[in-house]
Amino acid sequence: MQKIVLLLILAISLSACVVDKEKKTAKQKEAAVAMDLDEIIKRGKIRVVTDYNSTNYFVYRGRPLGYQLELLQALSNTLGLKLEIVVSNDVEQNFESLLKGDIDLIATNLTITRDRSHQVAFTEPHCVTHQVLVQQKSTGDDKPSKATELIRNQIDLGGKTIYVQENSAYVSRLKSLGNEIGDSIHIVEIPDYEVEQLIALVANGEIPYTVCDENLARINLNFYDNIDIETAVSFPQKIAWAVRPSAKNLKDLVDNWLINFKKTNQYKRIYRKYFINKRSTHLVNANFHSIKGGVVSDYDAIIKEESAKYNWDWRLIAALIYQESRFLPEVESWAGAVGLMQLMPQTAESFGVEEITSPKDNIQGGLKFLIWLDKRFADKISDPKERLKFVLAAYNVGPGHVEDAMRLAEKNNKNPYIWEDNVDYYLLNKSKPSFYNDPVVKYGYCRGEEPFHYVSDILERYTHYKNVLAD
Repeated sequence: MQKIVLLLILAISLSACVVDKEKKTAKQKEAAVAMDLDEIIKRGKIRVVTDYNSTNYFVYRGRPLGYQLELLQALSNTLGLKLEIVVSNDVEQNFESLLKGDIDLIATNLTITRDRSHQVAFTEPHCVTHQVLVQQKSTGDDKPSKATELIRNQIDLGGKTIYVQENSAYVSRLKSLGNEIGDSIHIVEIPDYEVEQLIALVANGEIPYTVCDENLARINLNFYDNIDIETAVSFPQKIAWAVRPSAKNLKDLVDNWLINFKKTNQYKRIYRKYFINKRSTHLVNANFHSIKGGVVSDYDAIIKEESAKYNWDWRLIAALIYQESRFLPEVESWAGAVGLMQLMPQTAESFGVEEITSPKDNIQGGLKFLIWLDKRFADKISDPKERLKFVLAAYNVGPGHVEDAMRLAEKNNKNPYIWEDNVDYYLLNKSKPSFYNDPVVKYGYCRGEEPFHYVSDILERYTHYKNVLAD
């Protein structure tokens, strides 16, 4: 009897432990959900991965553009958060990065499928499309042979080989289609190619077929006049972003934003811009498109050559030049700054610039000025990445005003050697009498809003350039 009583007590105790553990687990899950959004707000930025193609994310004439990019910028502006974008065309890697917590949101054209819904939580769809077969067609006077006859009936896909992006929704759709037509479709998954790269292979005759979302396929008609996209291989499908399954608060936030944003004229304009309006020939074919030529400006060769002399990243200098002059070598500012890097005449003279409107001379002078500023701050700020923010601000407004802001930060118990939320605040407010009249200020009034945004704009553009342009 004693053994039975002991066993009963032990069973009740174990049961209580299990219930207690389940309660703790439930509470931990609730806390994790809350922390997901709280952590994003606390860090002040949302980390997003998107893919690099001619629609979602690219650079044209030095300007970052893209359907996903503009949606994300609108979202981050609404939330009051900074946007940190990384680029990856690897679907499986993006899922892994999301589930590991390296990113908060996958912002690509993800087809909502049942299998994927077991891995991630999909947001409200941002558009609806369907999958199409991409095949080569004859052009001009070419007479189509039997090998180039267009497939119009899905049954005729039996026995054909179709190349698709690895781990994409196209794989599962083709498998289902094979079952539907009662025949084998040979599916080749390509790990290192994005959808548009596969379309290019079809256009060049290197592979016979691929599959693509219809709205993206229509954009590529502007790149390739010898592809056909009129054969559907799926019903309309919802296209969405994805968050971690535990990120319920973030999902609710994004869902509500998307529901409301899709009703706005801004969303309609963005969608028309990338999926409906026919791209002009000069944009599609120009080297200035990062997808086609990878050229930012007419002066890339000079920027690369001069930057290499001083071991500076040419993409950073290009981002600065875009900010200063939009790559116009003879432009002059209201203050008298001239050329690609907007040098003041006295600055140009100090650094031996002979012809201020000469692209090469101007870039040489601008780089020498940057190096001089970098040396000026090097003793105080050892971290090159942190020092760069001070250097860029000083390039825009002069080192004296930046050093004033450093002294104001130190006086007010902030770190004078950290830019964000420290020195930048005092430079931003240096147009106010209570700031520029402070005894530690030596250089007086400064319109601080301009250098404040100047630094963040250049660094943001530099990040975009690094995402899509080779170093």
